[in-house]
Amino acid sequence: MASRTVLQQIWAKRTINSLSPFRTAGFSTMTKALHQHHATGAASRGNSDNYNQGSKEPETHFGFQNVPEAMKETLVKQVFANVATKYDIMNDVMSGGVHRLWKDHFIRTLAPTPGTKLLDVAGGTGDIAMRFLDYCKETHGDNTAQVTVFDINPNMLEVGKERFTKTPYHETSQVSFMEGNAEKLEHIPDNSMDAYTIAFGIRNCTHVDRVLKEAYRVLKPGGRFMCLEFSKVENPVISKVYDVFSFDVIPTMGQIVANDRDSYQYLVESIRKFPPQKEFAKMIKDAGFTVMGQGYEDLTFGVAAIHSGFKL
Repeated sequence: MASRTVLQQIWAKRTINSLSPFRTAGFSTMTKALHQHHATGAASRGNSDNYNQGSKEPETHFGFQNVPEAMKETLVKQVFANVATKYDIMNDVMSGGVHRLWKDHFIRTLAPTPGTKLLDVAGGTGDIAMRFLDYCKETHGDNTAQVTVFDINPNMLEVGKERFTKTPYHETSQVSFMEGNAEKLEHIPDNSMDAYTIAFGIRNCTHVDRVLKEAYRVLKPGGRFMCLEFSKVENPVISKVYDVFSFDVIPTMGQIVANDRDSYQYLVESIRKFPPQKEFAKMIKDAGFTVMGQGYEDLTFGVAAIHSGFKL
C-alpha cells in the first residue's frame, strides 16, 4: 500500500488535462467542466507568447489536485449531486457509524434554548436540523425553535425536504430550506441568528475565511458558531490505521455502496487538506469570534473535532 505521502504526490501531479481517465460517470461531467474552463481561459488569453504568467488565475485544492478557484464550487456541487441519495449511508461507512454519536454530542454541546433561531449551513440532508428540533422539543417541550437548512446543492436539499415530510415539523414554521453559497449569505440579514452550525461542510468551501466572516455577520451579539468537522489524528499509531481505512476502505466502499469511488476519494483527500485543529481555531478567532479555552474538542482521537466561538 502506498503511504499517504506517496498518494499525495501521485494525485498532486495530475493536471487539468490528465483528469479524463476518471473512472465513474459522475466525474465525467466534472472533467468536462475543467476542460471547458481551461480551454476558455486559453482562448481568452490568445496564443501570444508574451502572455504574462503572473496574471494566471488563482488556484485552490480539490482534494490533492490543484484547480482554478472559479471551478471548485462547480466540482464540489457535482460531488454532492453524485452522493446525495447515499450521503447518510456513506457517512456511516466513513465514520463506522460513529458520526451519529458525534452529531448527538454536537447538539448537546450547542444546548439550544427555547425559541433558538439556527442557521444550519451545508445541512442539506437535514440530520443536524432534525436533531436540533428534537432536542428543543424533548428537552424543553419547545415548538418555537426554528432552523433554516442552508446548502449550495439542490440535490442535498431535496433529500432533507423528503426526510422532513415524515416528521411533525413538516409544513410548519420551524424548518425552512434555502439554497446558496456559504461564502455569501446574501439573503440572511445581519445579527439575525442565535446559532450557526456547519457539520462536515466547511472543508469543501473555497474560501473558509469568508465563510467564517459571514457566520460572524449573521449571528446576533451573544450568538454561537459551531463546526463539526473531520480533523487531524495526532497519535502516530492511530493515524496510520486511520490512513489505511481512509485511502483503502472508504473509496472501495464508495464504489460498492454508491457506485462512485472517486467522489469518496475526493472526500477523503479533502479531510487531509483541511487545517489542523489549532490552525482552524486561530482562523475562527481571526474572524472575530471569542473562543473558550483552546476553542475545540477532539472526538475519537481527533478523527473529528467540534469547534466553537461566540460573537461577543
